[in-house]
Amino acid sequence: MNTVWDWLENWLISRRNQNQSVQTIQAYSRDVTDFLKFCENKALDLHSIETSDLREFLTFKVEQGRLSRSSLQRQLSAIRQFMKWVSENHLIAQNVTKDFQLKRHARPLPGLVDPETIIQILDQPAPKNHIQQQLWIRDKALLELLYSSGIRLSEIQGLTFKDIDFQRKLIRITGKGNKTRIVPFGESAKNAILTWLQVYRVWKREFKSDDAVFISQRCGEPLGARQIEKRVKFQAQRAGVNVDLHPHLLRHCFASHLLSGSGDLRAVQEMLGHSNLSTTQIYTHLDFDRLASVYDQAHPRAQKVKVE
Repeated sequence: MNTVWDWLENWLISRRNQNQSVQTIQAYSRDVTDFLKFCENKALDLHSIETSDLREFLTFKVEQGRLSRSSLQRQLSAIRQFMKWVSENHLIAQNVTKDFQLKRHARPLPGLVDPETIIQILDQPAPKNHIQQQLWIRDKALLELLYSSGIRLSEIQGLTFKDIDFQRKLIRITGKGNKTRIVPFGESAKNAILTWLQVYRVWKREFKSDDAVFISQRCGEPLGARQIEKRVKFQAQRAGVNVDLHPHLLRHCFASHLLSGSGDLRAVQEMLGHSNLSTTQIYTHLDFDRLASVYDQAHPRAQKVKVE
């Protein structure tokens, strides 16, 4: 009766017959041998091996060998090809590696800032200087909306007054791929934007509904990306917060704090404008009533109104 080691030798011969390089075959042999030795030590039979056994092996390799993700993928590929050959030759009934996938490597996210620190920035006192007061009113509206809606830097740059529904507290956002989404924003953001609108009218006496919401004090032109980043960073420093604050970090905080409060990943996904759950998983459309309910119950700034 052939053993698994005979299977391995025969599989490697089939690889050679397909003119694969010596280096590739040596790597295959090494990777699959590691797996078979693991199974042997654990008294695991390839006829009845389960997905959990494969996962245990890969975890073992990470812990013992400190493998990089690419090395782990290479080893899994070798095992998958070996098991496919074994299955196709009717040596085992089921190939559990067929649909087994490593989790996608998560993209690094900026460090999370707790809600109390964000609120410390948003609720800091206004400066005494008149011009600085006006700049703070604009910046506060900017900060509130970034944190309240999870809007991207490029999206808030392109935001116009016609995109804001103050009565229902909704904004229409045109995001990546020119896709449009509707997102709720909180009472604090609404009040901050309405206060900013009073200053806006002083800075720019004549404006149309399709004008940019956030403009510069000097020329009344829309704020650029670098200007917005600088103002966000400046207001965090002015509040005495030791955080390198930037718009994407506020977007991350919005998502994390809302998800922490609601546990509704799909609702957060839709508010962020992600096309699938692996970015925030399968895209699921939710009606606005559901989104609004999740938002009102979970976001730290959904209902809070500062009393002067």
